Amino acid sequence: MSDFITYDSRDALFQGLAGTVEEQLRAALAAKGTASLAVPGGTTPAPFFHRLRKADLNWANVRVMLTDERFVPEGSERSNTRLLREHLLQDNAAAATLVPFYQLAEAPEDVLDSLRDAIEAALPLDVCVLGMGADMHTASIFPEADLLAEALDPQAPILLPMRAPNAPEPRLTLTAPVLQAAKAVHILIAGADKKTAFARAQSANSPLEAPIRIVQEQAITHYAD
Repeated sequence: MSDFITYDSRDALFQGLAGTVEEQLRAALAAKGTASLAVPGGTTPAPFFHRLRKADLNWANVRVMLTDERFVPEGSERSNTRLLREHLLQDNAAAATLVPFYQLAEAPEDVLDSLRDAIEAALPLDVCVLGMGADMHTASIFPEADLLAEALDPQAPILLPMRAPNAPEPRLTLTAPVLQAAKAVHILIAGADKKTAFARAQSANSPLEAPIRIVQEQAITHYAD
């Protein structure tokens, strides 16, 4: 497994992760003029976003996307896109380009093709930040999800719809090959329950049981109680 960094506090965790991601984006911009960043949804990353959005970067040349999204309109309180606009795409980062993960439709299958084009144009990811659930899922690659095996397949399409017992609505998620192809991968976990789940994943028999395993070996994990 790659580095597991334990911070003295959550504040130090969010600051440290933001500083690392800033430098990696800066290096990508210097090398090729553009950079791509994928980040998780949910409320945990918000303090990290608040720090990163103040970074003195050429944000106009940075493409930002989610690692996954709930298939709900942006007006919904459960929309990760909404959280991204409110917490990351502000201050300096307001100049970044948001790669969409939602379009209005009856089902996520109806918009896969149109969403994939913009996502594919931003690949491979320069930096990917992932969360992890207590059930050891990452992005929306859940244990027991309907298309779990397809999402883990090395030949998986870049984007898949996902439905799972613990997910109240359908999701759209980047798949394992996309996450693994990122030049830098970070896992953000906070709290003793997540640390326990992370250790449990390391000893799991298969990514089918613990999807976070697909990146554990290559990622830098950032943790605080």
